[in-house]
This record gives sequence, C-alpha cells and structure tokens, in this order.
Amino acid sequence: MPLIYKICPRALWREAEAAGRFAGAPVDREDGFIHFSTAAQVAETAARHFAGQADLLLVTVEANALGDCLRYEPSRGGDLFPHLYGVLSLDAVRSVMALPLGADGRHVFPAGLGTP
Repeated sequence: MPLIYKICPRALWREAEAAGRFAGAPVDREDGFIHFSTAAQVAETAARHFAGQADLLLVTVEANALGDCLRYEPSRGGDLFPHLYGVLSLDAVRSVMALPLGADGRHVFPAGLGTP
C-alpha cells in the first residue's frame, strides 16, 4: 500500500476533522488540487515551504484509497508529485502525527521518511 504525505498546520487539520473531510490549504485551493509528497520528497517539501514553522502535523494517506482523483505530475526538478483533484476523505488517512522542529530548526520526521 503506497503512502503519501501532507504537511498541515494543526488548526487547519482540526477543522478538517470537524468537517469530516479536508478540502485543502489555501495554496491547494488556489492551485486546484491538494499537494502531497512521497516519503522521499516530504523532508524537502517541509524545508522549502514550511521552514521554521511550528505546530504542524504530518498526515499519512493511503494513495490507493484516492482512486482516479490522484495524479502524479511533474513539479520541483521534474519529480512526480502526488496531486489530489478533489477533497480528501478522512477514510484514506492512516495516521496524523506531530511534526516538531528539531534543535537545528529543521522538522523531525519519523525514521524512514524524508530519505530517498
């Protein structure tokens, strides 16, 4: 089961939990799809787009549960990134965990994430 990852501010994710679905962050809605990263991409995504931000969550999603609305499309450096064209049903979410900042100011990921 392939997994993909969404970095999300805690308050925004709590709103999604209350609504029973995640319609995306402002940048997602502006772009017309929800941005995700693979395990190999997520640390760079955090460094580029969430540098120094605290109170973030790492949402793990089962890619196969998203069906045809999930597309892998070229983005940063030509890498294929997962993009969801639709809302995220919370049924596809496998885990939600804190994404703390380390002493060096970079986000601390669970073992095995953020490495190719």
